[in-house]
Amino acid sequence: MGNEQLRKNIGFFVGTSLVVGTVIGSGIFMKPGIVLEASGNSTMALFAWLLGGIITLASGLTIAEVSTQIPKTGGLYAYLEEVYGKVWGFLSGWVQTLIYGPAVMGALGLYFGVLVAGFFNLSESYTTIIGVLTVVLLGGLNILGTSYGGLIQNVSTVAKLIPIFAIAIFGITMGDTPVFNIDSGSSQQSISLGAAVLATLWAYDGWMNVGFMAGEMKNPAKTLPRAIITGILIVMAAYLSVNVAILHVLPADKIVELGPNAASEAASILFGDFGAKLIAIGIMISIFGCLNGKVLTFPRISFAMAEDGLLPGANTFAKVHPKFKTPANATILQLAIAIVMMVLTDPDKLTNIAVFSVFLFYGLAFFAVFILRKRNPDAKTYKVPLYPLTPIVAIIGSVYILVNTIIDSPLDSLFSLGIAVAGFPVYWLLTRKSLK
Repeated sequence: MGNEQLRKNIGFFVGTSLVVGTVIGSGIFMKPGIVLEASGNSTMALFAWLLGGIITLASGLTIAEVSTQIPKTGGLYAYLEEVYGKVWGFLSGWVQTLIYGPAVMGALGLYFGVLVAGFFNLSESYTTIIGVLTVVLLGGLNILGTSYGGLIQNVSTVAKLIPIFAIAIFGITMGDTPVFNIDSGSSQQSISLGAAVLATLWAYDGWMNVGFMAGEMKNPAKTLPRAIITGILIVMAAYLSVNVAILHVLPADKIVELGPNAASEAASILFGDFGAKLIAIGIMISIFGCLNGKVLTFPRISFAMAEDGLLPGANTFAKVHPKFKTPANATILQLAIAIVMMVLTDPDKLTNIAVFSVFLFYGLAFFAVFILRKRNPDAKTYKVPLYPLTPIVAIIGSVYILVNTIIDSPLDSLFSLGIAVAGFPVYWLLTRKSLK
């Protein structure tokens, strides 16, 4: 699909709201306890949220230059293929199809299940059942047509901001618990800032989608970086203020103990039972909408790969539903893998696997800026600010995350690396057939 077919109607305000809408999902409500526990005390936890934001900002600004130089649909898959060759594009799409996409959908489904079970006072055993049913329901709606998905997206973007503003404003003004340098009471043997930052990066994930909009912007060289900087700064401010607010209302060790229910508990103290119920509904709509966005977009990667003949069973997964004109088989593939993951493991493990697997390729995408600058020295596209410092920060951030995950979660890392490496023989088999 050429860039000239896309209508250039996205301005600064819409671009910024798209950044905020695609990034804010479950992490801000689900991760404060995990970040606190991993970092050991409240000040280090807030520093982890700040560091995660800085890595994300550097990453987003770097990818913005890559995306304006390679204005193709397909995101990471397209960038790596263009700069490093078909095999690297394939490997990123392979890992996104088998690990990243399903792990993100699985984690969001399970977090939604945790909150729904808590809301209706159901046993924890219902969490997985609710999560799986939600993933299946959204998969079905998105197969029926994208207009349903678009409607859910619009409603949920507004709904997600209500609990964030309410908790941040009232928590900061009405809370009386000390915020800084409070021990988390963590039972973990080792304190790891790396593990804490990894947890925040789940909350910041989604910024890669921003680069996809370059072809539809009125003036991408000017609008895209401004939208990314403004959007990510708004997200950072929201995340830091919500964490300060929750720490101001609940003791640090209580936040760790409550885990994914800490935001709901803080809301209950601030607004009473009825107010807390409204906030809980807002949080559930936020996660539901975020999950819907992933179910809508991730199968497009598998579909694009299948269209190129670069997926086992390509003929099946490249089929468009005859009536609904949606990538139904590619959607079913992603949902099936997600459901297996949901049954086998917990959402926090899935978020770590998702972030690690995608950062395997982010570093390559960040380094692509240096290659593209050499290749096209006279390109008149958007240029990343503070070059080469910004891409270097993004690269160091991604290496830091990969090394820390290997140290903290060696089995999860090996699982992701194993699937990535398995892509090499698969690629060879698929391209060997096409050469015959």
